[in-house]
Amino acid sequence: MNNLPSRFSEYRVMWILVFFDLPTQTKRDRKIYHDFRENLIRDGFTMFQFSIYIRHCASRENMEVHIRRVRSIVPEYGKVGILTITDKQFGDMEVFYGKKAQKDRPVYIQLELF
Repeated sequence: MNNLPSRFSEYRVMWILVFFDLPTQTKRDRKIYHDFRENLIRDGFTMFQFSIYIRHCASRENMEVHIRRVRSIVPEYGKVGILTITDKQFGDMEVFYGKKAQKDRPVYIQLELF
């Protein structure tokens, strides 16, 4: 069972996955790609795989804030997809490195200052 406080329901805590395939043929294309990626990182996203970045959100409201930020930085060309899933769904994902399944994943807990 999850050790998180009850207000952190695994169905309320969300994950955002951003998938992107941007052109990189020209120097300008590569700069746009780099800037898009850097903006994702500045907003708290982490690389899951090449061109797939993830971010943990403590609530659906917080998730909407970050989705709006991603939408605001989508480049003119290329493809960008945004998928949201619950923490429960994310926890059910199987991740393999070669044929060996990776079972451990970090547990994120929202820090409260007040």
